Order: sequence, then structure tokens, then C-alpha cells
Amino acid sequence: VQLQASGGGLVQAGGSLRLSCVVSGPTYHSTTLAWFRQAPGKEREFVACIRWREYYADSVKGRFTMSRDNGKNTVYLQMNSLKPEDTAVYYCAAGNRLIVSTLRDGAAYEYWGQGTQVTVSS
Repeated sequence: VQLQASGGGLVQAGGSLRLSCVVSGPTYHSTTLAWFRQAPGKEREFVACIRWREYYADSVKGRFTMSRDNGKNTVYLQMNSLKPEDTAVYYCAAGNRLIVSTLRDGAAYEYWGQGTQVTVSS
């Protein structure tokens, strides 16, 4: 499985961006697709994932929406009301047969994209 993320950029606080991640290779109904982010000097953190439903980190709930277009083999992360603390490199990831308790754990994901930079200015 290969993942190609895009859509990052520079935006002012309160603005919006939509990230895309094209997934190539075999995926299954049990494949979980996720977004993580890593800010400078900080550990990688979970943002959102989708399998049969979406899961979100508390810090982005109500502002970010993850969706998937199976026909295009693409997942999206619509980010609204962006804050400076959302500044990070955003990565998409894929994992097979994850259990619910590991959905937010980056170590559980087998495949990673290259990352796309999101910078939110105040």
C-alpha cells in the first residue's frame, strides 16, 4: 500500500484547508485510514481515522472532518477554523485489522505517506 498526501499550505487563523491522500494498493473493509500530525519538537499525534465510522482527536472535533471517496481511492481531511496550534506536518496512514483500542496509536499503522506541511499564521 502506498499513500500520497497533498493539500497542505499556509493559511491564516480561522481559515480552511482540505488535505487529500491517494491510496494505492490493496485495501479492505477492515483497513483503517488515518491522519496524524507532528509539530516541531513534539511527538506525533492522532488527528482522525475512518473505517466503518470516523474517530477524531478531541482537539479537532467539530472543526475537522474526515471522509473517503472509494471510487477515487482517496481520503480527505477538511480542516476548518484552523488555529496556530494546528501547525504541523500531516501524515496519512493505513493499517489492517486494527482493534478499536489501537486506532489512535501510530505504532499500529503499517503504511505511511510522506507528509504535507500545514502552517497556520496568527
